[in-house]
Amino acid sequence: MAFLLVETFHETSLQAQDLAYYKQIVKELSSAKYQGRGYFYGGANKAGYYLVKEFQKVHVDKVAVQPFELSINTFPNKMKFSVDGKKQVPGVDFVMREYSPGARGTYSLYYIDTLNYNPQKIFSDLAKPENKDCFVVCDFWFIYKHREDFLKMETGNSCANAGMIYTWREPLKFYKAYGEQVVDKPVIWVSADFPKDAKTITVDIQSMFLKDYDCFNVIAKVEGRRHDSCFVFTAHYDHLGNLGKKVFYAGANDNASGTAAIVTLAAYYAKNKPEYDMYFIAFSGEDANLRGSEWFVAHPTFPLEQIKFLFNIDMIGDNNPVQYVETNSDRGFAMFDKINGQQNYFKGLNRGELAGNSDHYPFALRHVPCILFENESGDAFQYYHTVNDDWEHAVFDTYEPLFRLVRDFIERY
Repeated sequence: MAFLLVETFHETSLQAQDLAYYKQIVKELSSAKYQGRGYFYGGANKAGYYLVKEFQKVHVDKVAVQPFELSINTFPNKMKFSVDGKKQVPGVDFVMREYSPGARGTYSLYYIDTLNYNPQKIFSDLAKPENKDCFVVCDFWFIYKHREDFLKMETGNSCANAGMIYTWREPLKFYKAYGEQVVDKPVIWVSADFPKDAKTITVDIQSMFLKDYDCFNVIAKVEGRRHDSCFVFTAHYDHLGNLGKKVFYAGANDNASGTAAIVTLAAYYAKNKPEYDMYFIAFSGEDANLRGSEWFVAHPTFPLEQIKFLFNIDMIGDNNPVQYVETNSDRGFAMFDKINGQQNYFKGLNRGELAGNSDHYPFALRHVPCILFENESGDAFQYYHTVNDDWEHAVFDTYEPLFRLVRDFIERY
């Protein structure tokens, strides 16, 4: 695919480490205009074009978009679900698993007896005419322990049930990571207070699979005095999109917070010419299993070997005084820890195991020195992947100390 260059222009002067501007970007990206920065209604791409303009406004030297495609299951329209006639609220009382097909009709319920679990009896029961086309109800963590049995109920024709209902601890979370395929039967997650003795459910749920959907990464550059090496800042700007027409996932923390941070970092280095080139990459497709960053490392626009260090900023809209990090660089972590100890930006840095759940990971696999910043377990973290990760619940404590920590690191590294 073509790598498209976008001409920059100089519109306004902005202060680096500008908390007001940072909040403005978070508020904009989490607004209804972008419908959760998902795919069916074009919210992710609208957000990408907005970021192109913001990078231009802060006077970076170049902005480009890097197109790629992904295939993803979506739930853009009807999202109706009732239990014995009582309406359930999408995003609160129930969510769809991202790989589910739609469903329409009224169905009986079959509850798994977890205290006297007998797979042979269950499959015998489900083969009876009165249980044909039922929905099987069970606690998610129980089925997790008996995954092989329940896969037979979820897929194919080996079991005649119509779908699955899994109870889940609150708040219910919605995902996209495994939405690149659609399974045979709908899987609905419900809250823990789902009735233990309901008779029927009625559903009218529409899914739509988008094949080869056009997305793009946004790549901004601030030129340094030297061009043989570079620093890279990344954040994903996509999110979960819609769960029906009326519900969208705003994603203020995940990850409008990190996206806003790399724009303000670009503003800082545009005003303070760095020693090395600086790249600021806003990825799409992260919530769809890291598709944007995986595409970039397979089609880099500059040599990965030139990256001195990569900073991935994901979900920093929180207030835990201990900052969570993942890194593949012992030297880098030691320097961050030393700087933080000297400056007291955070009470501490909590280093976790490197995991494949954010955009630093494809770079780490290619031995690029990198670090993930993710402020976990503060007041906002409970809303991760829920409808309440919105502007009203946004927290901004982490932004300024993290900005200073990264700036100080670059000056010393």
